[in-house]
Amino acid sequence: MSGTHGSSLTILALLMAFALIHSGGAALRDRAEAIVGPRVWRLIFSVLSIPSVVILIGYFLAHRHDGIRLWNLQGMPGMVPFVWIGTAVSFLFLYPATFRLLEIPALLQPKVRLYDGGIIRISRHPQAVGQLLWCLTHTLWLGTSFALATSCGLMVHHCFAVWHGDRRMASRFGEAFEQLRATTSVIPFAAVLDGRQQLHWQEFFRPAYLGIAIAVGVFWWSHRFIDLAGLAFSQGPLGSWLH
Repeated sequence: MSGTHGSSLTILALLMAFALIHSGGAALRDRAEAIVGPRVWRLIFSVLSIPSVVILIGYFLAHRHDGIRLWNLQGMPGMVPFVWIGTAVSFLFLYPATFRLLEIPALLQPKVRLYDGGIIRISRHPQAVGQLLWCLTHTLWLGTSFALATSCGLMVHHCFAVWHGDRRMASRFGEAFEQLRATTSVIPFAAVLDGRQQLHWQEFFRPAYLGIAIAVGVFWWSHRFIDLAGLAFSQGPLGSWLH
């Protein structure tokens, strides 16, 4: 696909495929687990979802400077720490400590749980908040129409995921979820500020958050290889085909 906006259309198509796999997999989970079991369904879902994530990230890295340069704020004082701090905080929301890591590769039997502590007290949908922060920092830094298109596509998917997730949880947990919904908010800190929720900071002192902090450091270090990663993807068979 060629043209100034060709890569923006391609990333939106890849995001649509990503959204169908993830949200579609979530919608099919109950029926699929009843047929093949939780562990097998998690493995099937991983086989489908992991390649979609790798392709999406690879294409973004290879084309992040594409399109029209809408603004250039990279020389603005304070922009670098703003981007890094905002990105670091985004990972605390994107990968909250409510995850049970051994369930992701199905080493433990995956199970849907209703969480009401930790970061859920700040936002009932922390991943959507984390994605918004990530999109904000990276779009401000890059300033390209491609980055803006990517961020818009990601946020449309996450807005749908907020609605879809609440709908699935209400169907699965009934009154227990309605009580959780009444005492939490999607907008960060809204339920805390209006008195429906109280923070318990001790809930954030968990080994999982140390792991996230280490991961942020690794990502910071690995940014020096972004150009090489983007070039490797673009010169590979899939990158050449998508181009």
